[in-house]
Amino acid sequence: MTPRLQSMRDSVRSKEHARFRQEKPPAVVEDFDAAGLSWMQRNARLTRRMCEAENVVIQPEERIVFTRTVPSVPLVYDGEEWAACFDGGKAHELGPISNICADWGYVLSQGLNGRKRAAETARAQAADDPAAVEFLDSAMEAIDAVLALAERYATEARRLGHDDVADVLERVPAEPPSGFREALQALRFLHASVWMSGHYHVGLGRFDQYMIPYLHADLASGKLTVDDAEELLAEFFISLNKDSDLYPGVQQGDNGQSLMLGGVTREGQDAVNELTWMVLRAAAKVNMIDPKINLRVTSETDLELLELAAQLTKRGLGFPQYSNDDVVIPGLLQHGYALEDARDYTVAACWEYIIPGKGMDIVNIGAVSFPAAVSEAILGGLAAGSGFQGILERTRENITSQAANAVNHCRNIILPPAPYYSALMTECLEGGVDLSAGLVYNNYGIHGACSANAADALAAVKQFVFDEERVEASELVNALITNYEGREDLRLLLQKDGPKVGNNDEQADAMLTELFAALADACETFEDNGRGGIVRPGTGSAMYYVWLARGHEDMREPVVGATADGRRQGEFFSSSLAPSPGTRSRGPLSILQTYSKLDYQRICNGGPITLELSDAVFRDEEAIHKVAMLVRAFAQLGCQQLQLNTLSVETLHDAKQHPENHQNLIVRVWGWSGYFCELGPEYQDHVIARHMHTF
Repeated sequence: MTPRLQSMRDSVRSKEHARFRQEKPPAVVEDFDAAGLSWMQRNARLTRRMCEAENVVIQPEERIVFTRTVPSVPLVYDGEEWAACFDGGKAHELGPISNICADWGYVLSQGLNGRKRAAETARAQAADDPAAVEFLDSAMEAIDAVLALAERYATEARRLGHDDVADVLERVPAEPPSGFREALQALRFLHASVWMSGHYHVGLGRFDQYMIPYLHADLASGKLTVDDAEELLAEFFISLNKDSDLYPGVQQGDNGQSLMLGGVTREGQDAVNELTWMVLRAAAKVNMIDPKINLRVTSETDLELLELAAQLTKRGLGFPQYSNDDVVIPGLLQHGYALEDARDYTVAACWEYIIPGKGMDIVNIGAVSFPAAVSEAILGGLAAGSGFQGILERTRENITSQAANAVNHCRNIILPPAPYYSALMTECLEGGVDLSAGLVYNNYGIHGACSANAADALAAVKQFVFDEERVEASELVNALITNYEGREDLRLLLQKDGPKVGNNDEQADAMLTELFAALADACETFEDNGRGGIVRPGTGSAMYYVWLARGHEDMREPVVGATADGRRQGEFFSSSLAPSPGTRSRGPLSILQTYSKLDYQRICNGGPITLELSDAVFRDEEAIHKVAMLVRAFAQLGCQQLQLNTLSVETLHDAKQHPENHQNLIVRVWGWSGYFCELGPEYQDHVIARHMHTF
């Protein structure tokens, strides 16, 4: 990076910009009450008040500006009234709409003035519809607020003599950008304003697709060189990291700023372009936790592109995360998505598949705890004298019951109005309907959590209790109840000698496919999730690999005790699609072979195969090529999603003991990356305990 960018990066990492933050957000409820504002109007006025409360900050070295100074977003009702908003239903997570993706290309192509004209046209046509008029008036108020904030920035830039910055801000985000710098600046304002409106986990979608016209325009005119454009892009990435400590999430870094690259166009043509390559290079240079890079691939993706992606993996950031178009698109088609929309998929905060501008999918309504389903079936089945088929039937019943509980718990979700976010969607303004009422796709997603441990437990019981009769049923039941107290011999037999997921083992893999087939069957029974959508099963574990082992106040399923794969109570489960902790794996290829056996057309909500690679893997160019070939093998085998993480156990241990020496150490936690020293100890311990592969 240039010295200017290096200085900016160091400043952001040391949080020097935090000195500009105000002590507290504006007080709004009393004013909103006095004005008699509705919920819709309050949320529009919130955007306005947040924009008005922002102090303008322009640093001398900046070319892409905006520094958030209001540290948090207030509620639009007081506590009791806020809770009353959800009477007759329930809030999802924190309440406001989250974890979806705007149609950024659509908005950039019109500018906010164009979106306001669309609202004005719709309002004229809906003059006799009070609900539509209220929504459209609210959307226009929010648009005006963002425009006014940009105007204040332009005025200050002109006053400070930053005429180039002022020239840009006097055009965008009001009008369509004329080039790459204007597009980046417009996106910075548009994106930040969503967070300031109370939403969170705000994705950036298919960045290389909607931004490429602006890059082409500047390169063709000679306004920018490739190096100039890449420097601007790197600065934009640095700016996305300014507020990561303000964003809500399970841990810092869990903020959903995901960005998608590559794949195919809506027409089915190869979508890789100059910007795809540039983003990978810039992300490696910036070397920060945001944005989280995702790359769509196929079995025929250019090896040079995969090698460049492997160079980014080498940095230890935990991305890019790969999605296989050959598998993902057919899976979305199978679940009712139109072909052009399926081709246009991106990911939500972690890995779940959504459609920009058209998806109001709630991709994480909870998890089916496979270990809980299996443990109850084993304990209950063995105590009742059931055969192994009876244990499988009990497991299926438990999975079905858990899925039903999760869906029924969320049938009456109430989504707050989102007038500003709606202005960024494909058809909300044009139709005069807020996105909280739903978009084209309104599906739910549910995780099938901690599958490897559950499958290993079933496979162990089948082999040792039923097939070989080496373990008495009562002996195993007692060992599980007592957490293997005094039975270390039995625990080691189950853990070391039992069939294991990840070794291309026929017995263990059969149990794995059985679990996900049961989950798919359960989800397919729900013809309507309560919002006019279906329920999509997925393969991710998210934070549940910790919660199910250690407990959490938000977890509806119980903590799982000792399990029949030899795991003691309190020990971690595997993250997403990965072998159980402590498994002696035959290597990355056997893991891919195992997970290629799943039917991803039925299990389409996402959830990556997770592989930890020793940093020694990246010793030379030949090794980089091998990593690229591993990604190609992932696609050729027909797997759905892949996450490669680069770790050094020695470095991680030292970072835990001496955090002051490792402030920039980044690790992949699950579907997101964070600074290791800022994680809770339970997440640090899980990362350290993961199995690392070498070639």
